[in-house]
Amino acid sequence: MHELGVVFHIMNSLEKTAAENEVTVISKVVLELGEVSTVIESYLQNCWKWAAKKRELFSQAELVVETLPAITYCETCKETYPTVKYGKICPHCNSPDTWLLQGNEFMIKEIEVY
Repeated sequence: MHELGVVFHIMNSLEKTAAENEVTVISKVVLELGEVSTVIESYLQNCWKWAAKKRELFSQAELVVETLPAITYCETCKETYPTVKYGKICPHCNSPDTWLLQGNEFMIKEIEVY
């Protein structure tokens, strides 16, 4: 489960930012998580709850995850389509010349502080 390492990375980054801005409490963290990012949201939430109890800055912090849909672009026909439903082969022209346009993101979108 790499989600615990991901949570530690997020918290370490936010602790640094909080110290630079004299923030003592973070109440909410909003993440953008791509549909095919390999991070499992339920594991991420469980790891967050466990780790937040161990760090005072996050003791009351809620983790909100916004899922970004995976979208693939076809080089041949220039169309986009839902990646999870159709995979690598374009449903419009059956071309394998495609690439992931969106959906593997993992970003801190915003934080709410006191």
